[in-house]
Amino acid sequence: MCLRHVLAWIGMALALPAAAADYAALPGGQFASVIPADGKAARATIAPFRLRTEPVTNGEFLAFVKTHPRWRRDQVASVLADQRYLSHWAGPVELGKDVLPRQPVTRVSWFAAQAYCASEGARLPSWYEWEYAAAADATRRDARKDPAWREDLLAWYSRPSSAPLPVIGGRPNVYGVRDIVHPVWEWADDFNALLVASDSRDQNDPDVLKFCGAGAVSLQEKENYAVLMRVAMLSALKAADTTNNVGFRCAKP
Repeated sequence: MCLRHVLAWIGMALALPAAAADYAALPGGQFASVIPADGKAARATIAPFRLRTEPVTNGEFLAFVKTHPRWRRDQVASVLADQRYLSHWAGPVELGKDVLPRQPVTRVSWFAAQAYCASEGARLPSWYEWEYAAAADATRRDARKDPAWREDLLAWYSRPSSAPLPVIGGRPNVYGVRDIVHPVWEWADDFNALLVASDSRDQNDPDVLKFCGAGAVSLQEKENYAVLMRVAMLSALKAADTTNNVGFRCAKP
């Protein structure tokens, strides 16, 4: 049994119930992803699903590690999270004055994010689910052709990654989902399957970012540079990696 399946089994079997979170229902359907479903031009087919209306916050993740101590930074297995895991917190179960409860949690690994979602009876969204939800604005299901929508994303990407994160609570999109394109990047369940290149068989290659950039030219919607940046970012990560600007939200069928 692979590590991912073991982790999911442990999370579902032993997790204590998490506090209730709001999930929005998304209808699914055909969607023109930046990553063609057939590697050429096919649209993705997305089943109806539910998505957390907000990213998981520091306060919520703090409650999680208190009830699931194996995910404290002083107890987590090194294979499941790197040394930066929750390193900005004041202590293993203390946020500190510079980390606000309503800020999105960051410096969490894919493994930790999956375990948290399992505690809500959920999982991480697939890339297609995330991209589908993120394409919406306040009034349209797909606002990607709007230059203003793209400019908003690019303006956020120009923000220094060392700047303090704002608290969540932005304007909801048409589905009722908030803060999905910023203030943080978000883990996808299938993040390690996004690499598209002429030869992308080894994602541990030190030139992985070069491959990501080369692969991006074969993707659809090439003018949507902001979304392609996310593909490159996620493709370059490993499941135990943590960064200053990657958080997560959960999804359900």
